[in-house]
Amino acid sequence: MCTQLEISRAAYYKWLHRDVPDAEQENVKLAESIREYDERFCHILGYRRMTSWIYHFNHTAYSKNRVHRIMKKLGIHSAIRKKKKKYIYPKPDETAENILKRDFYASAPNQKWATDVTGFKVSGEKNKLYLSAILDLYDRYPVAYVISPRNDNRLVLRTFDKAVAAFPDARPVFHSDRGSQYTSRVFRKKLEKQEMEQSMSRVGRCIDNGPTEGFWGIIKAEMYQMYEITDESSLMHAIKDHLRFYSEERPQDRYHCKTPTEVRQEALANDTPVEYPIPENKRIMKYKEKWCA
Repeated sequence: MCTQLEISRAAYYKWLHRDVPDAEQENVKLAESIREYDERFCHILGYRRMTSWIYHFNHTAYSKNRVHRIMKKLGIHSAIRKKKKKYIYPKPDETAENILKRDFYASAPNQKWATDVTGFKVSGEKNKLYLSAILDLYDRYPVAYVISPRNDNRLVLRTFDKAVAAFPDARPVFHSDRGSQYTSRVFRKKLEKQEMEQSMSRVGRCIDNGPTEGFWGIIKAEMYQMYEITDESSLMHAIKDHLRFYSEERPQDRYHCKTPTEVRQEALANDTPVEYPIPENKRIMKYKEKWCA
């Protein structure tokens, strides 16, 4: 081996019996943690979240560049998201104004709720499961959700009833897209009864409901990696368990590495909840500077 690598035997044995530097030993420990979390969470962590989660669970601070460098050496990277299909939405009979206007910041729980319905399918099967959820924009906590094999008005109404039962005194701005379930007379009457102000996204502007769309992206990108889905029952279990994981075990950087459940419990227990401003997106700011008057 020494001959092929063109090094002396003495140099090899000197290297073999050297004192390993502290930095190298620390890199070995960090590499073990990276392998552990990559296997534990089924390859959903990129280097940024890997850094945050190692800090949260191990209480050890490493730079993102260091974690990124070691992950590249190990050949570890996050799973790639699947491309979304384009959907054609029906023209609603009656709609509401876009009151939210992409202002997704809330200073306390139950100020702004956003909702939507998404579908999940098992490979090789025709049937789908539909998930309806209501998200609180303060802590990104799923206030209520319902899973059903049919995407109909009953699915949305059941979700809304669960949210009201959990928080009967809530009077948030209620934002959704212009789906027929949300423009129905029955649903609008329920909102009026709870004294909630209805807001709707504009046609062809899915970003108007950005937090909910991002929530679907997280579930679909991570859930299909973390669970073995073979039939409808295993898909049902995967959706429910991942929603529990998202709420109770998945820390987020914006909330100082706290889970949505932790943020919500702290806020509801205090008269003045902690405010978590939304970080500015530099790419969006550059786009506005270039194209917006």
